[in-house]
Amino acid sequence: MGNAWVFPGQGSQKVGMAAGVLELPGAKERFEAASTLLGRDLLAICNGEAEGELSDLGDTRNTQPALFVVESLLVDGLKAQGRSANLVAGHSLGELVALYAAGVFDAATGIQLMKTRSELMAAAGGGAMTAVMGFDRGELEALVNATEGVVIANDNSSAQVVLSGSPEAVNSVSSQLKCKRAIPLAVSGAFHSPFMEQAASAFAATLEEVSFADASIPVLSNTDPTPETSGAALKARLRSQMTTGVRWRETMEAMTAAGISTAVEIGPGNVLSGLIKRSTEGIINAQIATAADLGL
Repeated sequence: MGNAWVFPGQGSQKVGMAAGVLELPGAKERFEAASTLLGRDLLAICNGEAEGELSDLGDTRNTQPALFVVESLLVDGLKAQGRSANLVAGHSLGELVALYAAGVFDAATGIQLMKTRSELMAAAGGGAMTAVMGFDRGELEALVNATEGVVIANDNSSAQVVLSGSPEAVNSVSSQLKCKRAIPLAVSGAFHSPFMEQAASAFAATLEEVSFADASIPVLSNTDPTPETSGAALKARLRSQMTTGVRWRETMEAMTAAGISTAVEIGPGNVLSGLIKRSTEGIINAQIATAADLGL
């Protein structure tokens, strides 16, 4: 019986989330390094104290690097205590934190990748995303297959998915589907869909210049939730992540199959813990969002 570290993605950010990690070793230096790279005060943005253009934490160009900095500092805190995981996985941008946790690249590389990724995704507008809950999967898949311009972007659980694509196609499927709820998401584009092809190609070019070491901990990737340690294979999986879905339902099944008994959500919130609690049996959840949660 082992444990998994899981890392949340966009939507888990909260104003004030940095306060709980500032006392961790290297925290101020990592925020300063990220701020220098971004050209704006990331800590002030996290604290809700920034003003002017690009001051909103909810802007994906701030959200992605901010979550990486916070979550990577918590990883460092865990490792400093001699703690480790048997598997790591992250939801969307959380996959890059999982790769950092597995020693595939260093923090500076992770921040740079987040900067590039977030800017490319922010520029790829024109699409829509809608979360749907409580549906018949057969009916959902039939509607998606019959409708051009829409895909299942986030397969979060048997009862919750996110559709992504053109506004017309997403609305067509969500309006025809018999479901408990359909909630349009406030996003700038059709993430994890073919609409991200141009952004994904540009990100792939960036990845070619980055060295990926073999992982010290098996990683479950969004595009292929099977345990992998090869740096080359993990890079190939990450290349296609922007245009393919987040297979989180299968990720949870893979954790169960691997004998995981505890899933530790590292970062703000408990979104992934909630999904795991509702979708699996025998896996205990824990959350580490601050230095206090580390006993510091």
